[in-house]
Order: sequence, then structure tokens, then C-alpha cells
Amino acid sequence: MTGIAITSADTSLRRPRRVRMALRLLLTAFSLTVALYIGGFGLFADHVAHLRAPAELNPADGIVVLTGGQSRIDTGMDLLKAGKAKRLLISGVNPIARVDDLRLATGSDRALFNCCVDIDRVALNTVGNAQESAKWVSANTYGSIIVVTNNYHMPRSLLEMRRILPNADLQPYPVVNTPLDDGSWISKPDAMRVLLIEYSKYVAALARGLLPTRDGAVPFEGLSTAIAHK
Repeated sequence: MTGIAITSADTSLRRPRRVRMALRLLLTAFSLTVALYIGGFGLFADHVAHLRAPAELNPADGIVVLTGGQSRIDTGMDLLKAGKAKRLLISGVNPIARVDDLRLATGSDRALFNCCVDIDRVALNTVGNAQESAKWVSANTYGSIIVVTNNYHMPRSLLEMRRILPNADLQPYPVVNTPLDDGSWISKPDAMRVLLIEYSKYVAALARGLLPTRDGAVPFEGLSTAIAHK
């Protein structure tokens, strides 16, 4: 009976120790995760803040503009006018937006817009932008693409597009509306909020890339019915 009592007492003493050890491990893991997240955010924000449109840009087969930010379409149209590519795709256009409205909003030449601009009305997010852009690239047998989006959105855009177009030459052309290379994003709440949200989405996209996927790739048989010139 004494031996049983001692064994029971030892077991009851070991349980709190195990619980405390498990809690310490969880706390340590949580602290490391937070530290990595904060450190990663600092690197991400600094990288984004120093992104600039390249001084020299090699001509490409096509230009893809991802909608959602200020000046993106204007920038893409300027590149098209400059002869940097054959055609331009505006991805993620609101379904109710008319072609003439887009043309007038950018002040684009009607002939250039009518001949060389395609519109994707299907994409609802960055993943959709990548998928619809890949269909357009495949349908036109393009090998090189200039990607136009805001600087804070560029890392995630390239990540998603390179997954679907691993063999394409993607040239980033970031649009910078608010210069932050002096570190001023730290003291600007709006800039900090945008960077934090985008960094969180970027981390989620990285994590999603580590998960197993279904066999096969995104189908590229023909141009999406939603990518249309008119």
C-alpha cells in the first residue's frame, strides 16, 4: 500500500511539472513566432520602401496591370505608348466598368486602346490576377511580361505570378505614389497599416505555397472568356 501511495504521489507531482514545461515551450514558440513576424515585417517594409521603377526597361511581349491602386493603369498605358510591349492586359476590372470609361479616365488614344488593350473582368484578388494573366500570356504565347502594380503590392504579385508562370521573364515595374525610402512609413499610420496588411497577406501566400496542391496546373487552354477587348 505504501509503495502504491508513493507512486501515486510521484505521478501527481510530475503532472504539474509537465504542464509547466508544455506552457514554457508554447510561450517560447509564440515569442519566437512574434519575433520572426516583427523582424520579417521590418525587412519587408524596408524592401518595399526602396522599390523604384527601373531606369532602363527592356522591351517585353506584354504588359500586365493589376488594378486596385492609384496610377497603375496610367503607368501601364504610358509604357504601351512608349513601345515597351505589343499588348497590355488590365486585370481585375470592375464588371460594370465600360471600356470607354477606362480609356477616358486614362486619357488614352482611342486607336491605341482599341488595338492593343485587353480587359480581364474575372479576377477578384491577386491570385485571380495571376491566373487570368497566365491565361492571357499563354493565349498570346508571350515569354516576357512587364508587371505593373504599386510597390507595396509587388512582392506578393510576383510570388503568385511566378508560381503559375515559372518560365516567363517577369519584369517588375512598381508604381510609387508615396516615397517612403527615408523610413517615414514608421511615423505614418496609414502607410504602416497598408504595409502590415500587405505583409500579412504575403506571409499567408508563402505559407499557402508550402501546402500540397492538386495535381496539374492552372489550365491555359485558350483565352478566358472574360478577357475581352470590348
